[in-house]
Amino acid sequence: MRLKAPRIDPVDLDQLTPDQDEALGPFLKTGRVLNIFRTLARAPKGLKRFNLWGGYVLSDKNDLPVREREIVILRTGYLCGSGYEWTQHVAIGQRAGLSDDEIEAIKTGADAPNWSTEDAALLRATDDLVKDHFVSPANWDALDFLTEKQRMDLVFTCGQYTQVSMMLNSFGVQLDEGQTLDPDLDRS
Repeated sequence: MRLKAPRIDPVDLDQLTPDQDEALGPFLKTGRVLNIFRTLARAPKGLKRFNLWGGYVLSDKNDLPVREREIVILRTGYLCGSGYEWTQHVAIGQRAGLSDDEIEAIKTGADAPNWSTEDAALLRATDDLVKDHFVSPANWDALDFLTEKQRMDLVFTCGQYTQVSMMLNSFGVQLDEGQTLDPDLDRS
């Protein structure tokens, strides 16, 4: 986490404007509204559009297999120093089949031992995108196990979570109740 307190406070769910209520509607039905969405509800029209694109990235319309998608998301969040993003997606990654050792190795990246050639290629491409906003020719070629659409979805996924990390870090979105920050992401 970069900040110990929010720069932009999450909305109070008992004092929503009609636009905020509409934007948060899908989350309100679940009974739990995460701090990211309560914060983004300060710009309710933006939140509605954000949810459309984010919904694509996290859906089965994204052709990256869920485990591989979570490798990309976690590496992106880690490289961006987003403690909130990392914390949310560790559990999602575990449900997608990533082991605790693999999740820890995502911090090291492609050079950590025991990655498959394919997993290392995903990590290298993600590193390129976060650091240079471009997948190098060698790292693009190493993604030859992916279809063209899957390569596009890798870039879409990394781009989405780079944006998410920028928002979380800059707005000071704090962890949700009951969550614990990984000490490697305490950057305050």
